[in-house]
Amino acid sequence: MAGYVVNLNSLDSLQTYIFNGVYATILSAPRNYWAVHHEATFADYVSMKPGDNIYFFINRKIYGIGELVAIGDDCKFLNYPKANIPSNFDYNAEKSNLLWDEGKQSVNQRWLCVFKPNPYFFKYGIDMDEVLASNPSKFRMLRVFWKVSFIKFDDEENKAFIDVILKANQETLKNPDEEKIFLSDYQNFHSSLRNKIGEMPSAYTLKPDDILLSCADGQYLKHEMALEAGLLYQLFNKEPNTTEIFGSWDYLSHQVIASPFKPVDYMDKMDVFGYAFISGYRTIAKYLVVELKKDQAVLEDIEQVMKYVDWVKDEYAYGDYSMISAFLLAYDFGKDVVQYAKEAGMRKYIIGRRPSQSVTWANLNLVRYRFDKKNCIINFEKVT
Repeated sequence: MAGYVVNLNSLDSLQTYIFNGVYATILSAPRNYWAVHHEATFADYVSMKPGDNIYFFINRKIYGIGELVAIGDDCKFLNYPKANIPSNFDYNAEKSNLLWDEGKQSVNQRWLCVFKPNPYFFKYGIDMDEVLASNPSKFRMLRVFWKVSFIKFDDEENKAFIDVILKANQETLKNPDEEKIFLSDYQNFHSSLRNKIGEMPSAYTLKPDDILLSCADGQYLKHEMALEAGLLYQLFNKEPNTTEIFGSWDYLSHQVIASPFKPVDYMDKMDVFGYAFISGYRTIAKYLVVELKKDQAVLEDIEQVMKYVDWVKDEYAYGDYSMISAFLLAYDFGKDVVQYAKEAGMRKYIIGRRPSQSVTWANLNLVRYRFDKKNCIINFEKVT
């Protein structure tokens, strides 16, 4: 399963969230439009699913372990029915509709997720350096945890988190008393959420409709991060046209590092990254790389996505290009870009040992998008 590390500013917040089994990001107020960081946070919530793990980070220390759980059909929700509209709402007017109420700031806690301890949230927090040193090769995203409310990481990194936390708390596992674990009454709070959501479930369903509509200009989307969030949502929910074009994926994330370690602000990041398992097994069969451009693609975009292909080949696929499906998504493509993709979007490599064989990878796909305002869906078409 995937994992999430959430950045908090106090132990009081940690205890409150653990006791109730809920987390809701506190956002800055929108100015009648969604900024990039708002849309990016929404995109972080989009691919959450029951069974994923959650951890909390405070003052260099990491506390865990929690597991996202379903209330009804999902583990993440709008905090109130208007939450996706980029307007400032009055707390008193929305108070009765809030799923999670921390006071006046709650109107800017637009989205939330629900979880339970699994097995416990331990009071012994582990220093980040201790975590990183426990299994250095497995920690990729934790090393770039910077200027964000939370990050997502893959199965391997999540397993490394679980391992270091459990090893450090072996004695507590044998004797889990109140001095060593955080108490949680999540069942009662989740029950109240279940009742409130059940009264009007569609009003709290986490969907990107209002976010996409707020930045739509006809069939064009003015915000690249909104396009990213919409694509993730449709891939995660296996919308037919989307999976027909991009395929079906078991793990999806966005803004995943794709360069050697350096100052975080200068790191390259893949817009959308994913992988799929061999059916019935937890063995990765293929990887997804998507580079998005809200406008017309240019020649440099081909070079950028191919740089990410090479990174995934080395970092994840260990030399096997055949495991990678790459896409450049844009509003449109000129003939020069289409031609350049045919020339630059190829790689020759060797497979096998005895005998070895030279093969060619040519799995770079150009995809055009159009936003359908009536149905609030992004439609995709391959460019040939």
